Amino acid sequence: MAGLSAMEKKLAEYKCNTNEALHLKLVRFPEDLEDDSTTFHPEFSHQVFGDDEVAFGYKGLKILLYYIAGNLSTLFRVDYTSKVNENFECVEADDVESKIREIIPPGFSRSVDDLVSLLEKEVNFKPFGILLHTYSVHNEEAGEDITYQIYKADMTCPGFREYHERLQTFLMWFIETASFIDVDDEKWNYFLVFEKYNKDGATLSATVGYMTVYNYYVYPDKTRPRVSQMLILPPFQGEGHGARLLETVHRYYMSSPTVLDITAEDPSESYVKLRDFVLVKLCQDLPCFSPENLKQGFSQDMVIEAQQKLKVNKQHTRRVYEILRLHATDMSNAEQSRSYRLDVKRRLMGPYKIHPMRGQQILLDLCQ
Repeated sequence: MAGLSAMEKKLAEYKCNTNEALHLKLVRFPEDLEDDSTTFHPEFSHQVFGDDEVAFGYKGLKILLYYIAGNLSTLFRVDYTSKVNENFECVEADDVESKIREIIPPGFSRSVDDLVSLLEKEVNFKPFGILLHTYSVHNEEAGEDITYQIYKADMTCPGFREYHERLQTFLMWFIETASFIDVDDEKWNYFLVFEKYNKDGATLSATVGYMTVYNYYVYPDKTRPRVSQMLILPPFQGEGHGARLLETVHRYYMSSPTVLDITAEDPSESYVKLRDFVLVKLCQDLPCFSPENLKQGFSQDMVIEAQQKLKVNKQHTRRVYEILRLHATDMSNAEQSRSYRLDVKRRLMGPYKIHPMRGQQILLDLCQ
């Protein structure tokens, strides 16, 4: 802070990093409220607080956003040790509360006691929609298998609209370019992951994550489901739930004769890796993707089988083919290695062609 005046240095002390100031929790038991190990912080806060992700005007700023694990009833409170306008005239602090209230629905609690009272009613919460899939994950720490369930819901489910309003607030903290969707559009489908856990002898459900999918119309009689948003909440990340969810969604749409293929809207790098994993898992059991066929090169039969049976488009099929062929290739074998590299090179060079008259390299779309 060299070169700053004494006043500027003092005011700089009232700047807080909003990623650190935001304290998020998924509360199952009253003791979770005082347990720092259950707290997590956002990856991003620029969509609420600006590109610098700073709130001015506070020392010791803590923005509490605590959610009951199942129905996501919310506690919202702003705490701080000192505020700038208490010590300086004509200097205003940022209105942190108004910024948060713009993204969270009304009806939130202000006190811990109120949230604890709501927590007692959590036993009545049930997941929304229809059950699609149940699976278990072994928890080393607990020494037991934990059960998870994936549901498909829509806005006709009683109470789901209000629940979704609370759920979607997490997008602002963990998806860099997130936005809220138009829930009145009936073409949206919602897929939800819940964990089953025990509390006082009862089995309850905790929210793990979700996905939204928009069903685009494809002339004349098909639809193209497009994944829009996908989020596994931080306490559950790294446990394979994203892959389970995406595979379940694919299997759900695979059974529909009106679905042409499944795509994603502006996929992130992490989503592309996840999709690669799921599609490779699905495609490797198709006859066209046997090791013998893979070594013969990419074929139209692969495109047709992947599209008809798994609703995978040509571009993604080619990507899966290259991954599976690499797996089937002995890279220590000079001939196999060279054949694989040439195959990939042909795909990379395919969009480019030398103009026969001018000798000029032009870009041509050869994929259509």
